Amino acid sequence: MSKQAKGAAKAGKVIIGNWKMKKGLAESAALAKEMVEKFRDFNEDGKVVAICPTLVALTEVDKIVKKSNLKLGAQNVFWEDRGSYTGEVSPQMLIEAGCRYVIIGHSERRKYLLENYSMIHQKVREVLNAEGLVPVVCIGEENEDRKTDRRDFVLLNQLQQALGGIDISESQRIIVAYEPVWAIGSGTAIEPSEATYAHKIIRLALDDMFGMQAVEKSFQIIYGGSVTGKNVKSFSNLENMDGFLVGGASLDAEEFYKICKGI
Repeated sequence: MSKQAKGAAKAGKVIIGNWKMKKGLAESAALAKEMVEKFRDFNEDGKVVAICPTLVALTEVDKIVKKSNLKLGAQNVFWEDRGSYTGEVSPQMLIEAGCRYVIIGHSERRKYLLENYSMIHQKVREVLNAEGLVPVVCIGEENEDRKTDRRDFVLLNQLQQALGGIDISESQRIIVAYEPVWAIGSGTAIEPSEATYAHKIIRLALDDMFGMQAVEKSFQIIYGGSVTGKNVKSFSNLENMDGFLVGGASLDAEEFYKICKGI
């Protein structure tokens, strides 16, 4: 049985900003300060807002956001706690750096670093064995899958490979981020009706894998893919929509704030 994560009761809507490899150390610190100021009085309906800067900026950004309304997250993690794994970082190391969330299996890592769902599965297991770190597991179809009506199969297969056989306790949480690969960075978000359908498929699959009660307590499903302050309203009240994983728009404090206010 996995260890229980501290403070991991299911939260309200969650909005996570993925800064990718867009900001260096000084730039990340400056943006974090801007975010802290912008979100100073932000405390709505239990919403959780997290930012995921580049690895080298984690400890510096942690100092800036520690006493603010913002949480810290990381963009990647390894599946071992310690060892001879050059260039990698363990869940415990991320926790020591102040992280409470970690993105796992983003489509860009699957594309450019050949990360597969066997690796993603191992990462999820190791993160759940750490105390206080919530995995944000990314899934999503390619445009070709969408055109050939394979989306359902792809999503179900990705979920099964990433989460199949994992035990989750009542105090643990897993966030599933649905990111249609074709929408990421395109400037064009998915139609709300498509997002509703995809999230329903994901929810039904999770119910089948873990049981409705466990899913209700421990899982959240969020959307990512060209979300902006202008289109956030069209997604905010959709069924099974627990928040957003935001890319480019999270690099602008004002735009990110609009998204967080809009859901």
